[in-house]
Amino acid sequence: MIDESGITDIQEIRDRILEDPGLILDDPDLMRGLLKADRRAAGRNVVDLRGVLVERLEERLDRLEDTHREVLAAAYENVAGTNQIHRACLAVLDAEDFAGFLRLMTGDLGNTLSVDTVRLGLEAPAAEPGAGLGPEGPLRHAVIALPEGGADTYVTHGRGLGAPRKVTLRQLAKASPDLYGERAPLIRSEAVLRLDLGPGRHGGLLVFGATEPDRFHSDQGTDLLTFFCGVFERALRRFIA
Repeated sequence: MIDESGITDIQEIRDRILEDPGLILDDPDLMRGLLKADRRAAGRNVVDLRGVLVERLEERLDRLEDTHREVLAAAYENVAGTNQIHRACLAVLDAEDFAGFLRLMTGDLGNTLSVDTVRLGLEAPAAEPGAGLGPEGPLRHAVIALPEGGADTYVTHGRGLGAPRKVTLRQLAKASPDLYGERAPLIRSEAVLRLDLGPGRHGGLLVFGATEPDRFHSDQGTDLLTFFCGVFERALRRFIA
């Protein structure tokens, strides 16, 4: 209650408003009432609350515009990524033989997906880990031998915590020389796609290596690469059947 002088409680209200102006500025009804009172008090020594309100509205508008730009940028990036994956899937499905499949993998596929290095690793217990399994010639090391169980070990770094994920994105302090060969010192991030080659067959990996540390990291979504992985492994089964 306000006492007879009306001073004590008014001072408390004043102090409270000065302590937290948002009590008034964030209340639409109260602001409308104050703006009406401000117009009636024109010519007096009062603060123009309309200017304060406009400033706050401008701040909110700026924040909304920033959010709008971020949403649009994310949408464009997603559309671009989807188009890349679609082109890569069609190219993989167009390969007519294993040599053509490997040429695509080591050439145009990397360009289409904007990665620096593409390697296919297949578990081959009889071969030395890191040995080339491709056809003789320049495609020999397009396919790299992995030890038995090597695909899961590579995905989990040997920790074996649960079933390996279909797609793993991560940054690297040191890339695998067995998979990346002489390019290993340049690779700073990778996407690892765990391949299912069918019942009774050993596992495999498709790895995308990038020289940029931020090209692949664990916070990115994996839906598109998971879809591509399914297309790639189905195409590969045709050539190793």
